[in-house]
Amino acid sequence: MNQLLRFSGSVQRDPGIETWMKAHTGDLGVIAQHWFEVMRKCGGDVRELLHDGHPTACIADAAFGYVNAFKAHVNVGFFRGAEIADPEGLLEGTGKFMRHVKLRPDRDFNATALRKLIDTAYTDMKERVQAESQRARSCYPSNEKQA
Repeated sequence: MNQLLRFSGSVQRDPGIETWMKAHTGDLGVIAQHWFEVMRKCGGDVRELLHDGHPTACIADAAFGYVNAFKAHVNVGFFRGAEIADPEGLLEGTGKFMRHVKLRPDRDFNATALRKLIDTAYTDMKERVQAESQRARSCYPSNEKQA
């Protein structure tokens, strides 16, 4: 089973996310805004919504990444992070599927590696959504006659 985390209501630009961004100011807000913008720019098919109160990026309705700001750090998270390549070892967490990168304003981190993780998560989810769609089409073939 593919077990994609799907959310109804994803849109190209969710006004609620802009409200969230305006409410998160200072260094943490800047960090969250920057990395969510990186997710938005992964492709023209990226959709978004607020899930559990934080900005979430999707392919169609299948979530691939999110940002969330806390008191002292920002999480850049991945819904299938346990299954993507992380050669620099940035990902944290022990859940069955999800992983995150914890960013703090006073600590350096490998921005190139994080950008690569975001690209990898986007590409991975895009492939999963396409594969699921192909499986569904093969289970329900068209009623059209072949020429």
